[in-house]
Amino acid sequence: MNNKVVIIGCGNVGMSYAYALVNQRTYVNELVLIDVNTKKVEGEVMDLNHCLAYSPSKINIKLGTYDDCKGAKIVVIAAGANQNIGETRMDLIYKNSKIFKDIVTNVMNSGFDGIFLVATNPLDVMTYLTYKYSNLPHNKVLGTGTTLDTARLKYLISERVGVSPKDIDAFVMGEHGDSEFIPWSNANIALRSLNAYLTEKEKNKIESDVRNSAYEIIERKGATYYGIGMCLVRITNAILGDENVILSISAYDKENDVYISTPAIVNNNGVKEKIFVPFNKEESLKMENSIKVIKEAINNL
Repeated sequence: MNNKVVIIGCGNVGMSYAYALVNQRTYVNELVLIDVNTKKVEGEVMDLNHCLAYSPSKINIKLGTYDDCKGAKIVVIAAGANQNIGETRMDLIYKNSKIFKDIVTNVMNSGFDGIFLVATNPLDVMTYLTYKYSNLPHNKVLGTGTTLDTARLKYLISERVGVSPKDIDAFVMGEHGDSEFIPWSNANIALRSLNAYLTEKEKNKIESDVRNSAYEIIERKGATYYGIGMCLVRITNAILGDENVILSISAYDKENDVYISTPAIVNNNGVKEKIFVPFNKEESLKMENSIKVIKEAINNL
C-alpha cells in the first residue's frame, strides 16, 4: 500500500514533523516536501535521506510540487506566518487566510481526494477555511486542534502527581488559543477524579501554564515546533493505521458551523465521530465562549 504524505510548508513545524516521522515507526512510506524555497527543501530532503540507514521505517523522501498531491493519503499544511513575540494566534489570521486559498486551490487542482491535516494558526479558523476552500466532506478535513495543549496538560499533571502522562485521562477543549479550557469535571487517573489529586489552586496554575506555554516558549526560543511535530505524527499514524483512537483534534461542529476541539475518533476516513462530553455549567459557558471567539474571527474575514 502506498501511504503517501505531502507536507506543504517546510519551516520549523513542517520539518519537525518530517524528522519525527523518520525517527518513529510509521505507516508512511512516501514523504513529499513542498515549499516556495525549493533550494532549502532540496537540502532538507538530502539531510533526511541521510537518516534512513538508522530509521525504523523505510520512507521514500523527495522534493515535490502540487502535482504530487494526487494520490496522497494525507496533505499536511504547515505553511504560513510564524507567531512572533507578543502576538496571539488570532493575530495571524489575515496573513494566513490569503496564503491558504492559494495552497488549497493548488492541492485540489491536482486531483487530491485524501485527508487534509492542518497545523497552521489560528488553527481552528485555518482548518475551517481549508474545509470551505476544498469542498471536501468535513470528516476529511481536520486540524491538530488541542492535541498539543492536551500533551502539555498531561505532562504538567504527571509532574505534579507522579504518574505517567500516558495514564492521565484529561483533555484541553475548545479553541486552540486563549479561550481554550480544561473540563476538570471529566478528568481522572485510573477512574479516580483528578480532584482527589489536585487542589483548586493547583488546577488553576496548571490551566494557566498550559494556556501560556506557547508564549513562554516563543519568548525564549522564538517558536514552538517539536511538540506539534510529535502531535502530527500521532494523528498521521491514527489515520493511516485506521486506529479508531480518540484525540482532541479540531473537527467540524455542524450545529455551530465551526471547527473546534473536542475528543474525536480518528481513523482511515479522518474523523469518524466527535465524542459528546457532558459539561458542568461553568464548562458549558467556556465552550460557548470558545465557539463565539472562533465564529467572530471567521465572520471578520
